[in-house]
Amino acid sequence: MSPKIKNSLIFVGIGTAFFLIYVFFIKGSGKETPTLVSSSEFLVQTTSSTLEQNSSFTGEFLSSLLNVTHIKLNDAILFDDAFISLRDSSIVLVPDGDEGRPNPFAPIGAENFTPPPPITPPTPPASPKTSGKIPATSTNLIITPVTPKTP
Repeated sequence: MSPKIKNSLIFVGIGTAFFLIYVFFIKGSGKETPTLVSSSEFLVQTTSSTLEQNSSFTGEFLSSLLNVTHIKLNDAILFDDAFISLRDSSIVLVPDGDEGRPNPFAPIGAENFTPPPPITPPTPPASPKTSGKIPATSTNLIITPVTPKTP
């Protein structure tokens, strides 16, 4: 058998298998019920018997709701010695400190960035009164601090 015929038969066999799988498992029968119910179908299906059932259910619910207002609780248990002797045994949980990033929305690697401390201008040395002019030396230059811009 030549390789062309062999490959053609394999291709036709695989195609037939996929077609049969589709027909029997995926396509299914055409008698599927719709998954969504529209409100117009619901209104058509209501009859007088369902309206009577709804009114009886509503009456039962209202009567049980009105009975709740007549409930009286006995608060004598709150003054019992066993209740008064109860102690709170709750445990205070302390976080470890490694529960996450300080800013989870910051770019990766930005949490390790610490800005440099601001540069404070040096104070001029106290000197005897001069003519009001301080000579410009490296010790009394005024430097304005610059804050770094983060992206």
